[in-house]
Amino acid sequence: MNQNPTLIDSPEQLRAMVKVQRGKDHKIALVPTMGALHEGHLALVRQARSLAQTVIVSIFVNPTQFAPNEDFSRYPRTLDRDTELLAGLADVIYVPAVDAMYPKGFATKIVLEGPALGLESDFRPHFFSGVAIVVSKLFLQSGADYALFGEKDYQQLKVVTRLAADLDIPIQIVPGETVRESDGLALSSRNRYLSPDERAIAPVIHQSLVQAAADIRTGTEPGIATERASKAISAAGLRVDYVAARHAEDLSAPTPGVPLRLLAAAWIGGTRLIDNVPV
Repeated sequence: MNQNPTLIDSPEQLRAMVKVQRGKDHKIALVPTMGALHEGHLALVRQARSLAQTVIVSIFVNPTQFAPNEDFSRYPRTLDRDTELLAGLADVIYVPAVDAMYPKGFATKIVLEGPALGLESDFRPHFFSGVAIVVSKLFLQSGADYALFGEKDYQQLKVVTRLAADLDIPIQIVPGETVRESDGLALSSRNRYLSPDERAIAPVIHQSLVQAAADIRTGTEPGIATERASKAISAAGLRVDYVAARHAEDLSAPTPGVPLRLLAAAWIGGTRLIDNVPV
């Protein structure tokens, strides 16, 4: 492992590096990120190290997953700090330019169904198509054996898992547990947008989901439990996009006896936060 990661900025360089590592019979693990790294990302990188001899962290703020009214232009870009955080953890930081990922004439889209339908897609209909394109390219450019995604973005995790299976991309999608602050707030690059007052209120999302999960385990109907959670989040001053119970594996509507996941998205001021918990 390199003490200081090597920065690579083109698919050609990345493939050349991977070819050398394959010659050493190394397994390759990829951790896709948009940068502005925090301990949740670093936990995924450490998990990747336990699986593979060569660890690649991609940092790419992907324009195709942002709508025109979203925060692409102000999304935090902190490459120098990210590089410092990855010292001793990653071997390669892959930082492709936008025109390397989407060269002139790029014209391909991926249409998704299954776990991509509902929840996030009801409010961000462009989002998973953009994610699908960029992760497919990263998988194919890196040739990685493993790709690690955090459970905090649970729907994304399930969409990417389905995508890799459906397209026969020879990569194993590995989930990583959500990393939280001591008060339960899930770590997110967008947390830095929160004012001190907003930060104090934000854990209500997780607290409400945990209570809903406990209620379901003691016999409350999932729809009633999620409605209570939505009202609790709203009462704290947040604007709720959704609080929902879904089948934990395919995110379909729940039926009796299936494993459940509770998922939520809500706005606090101008910042949109998501979270989820198992039942």
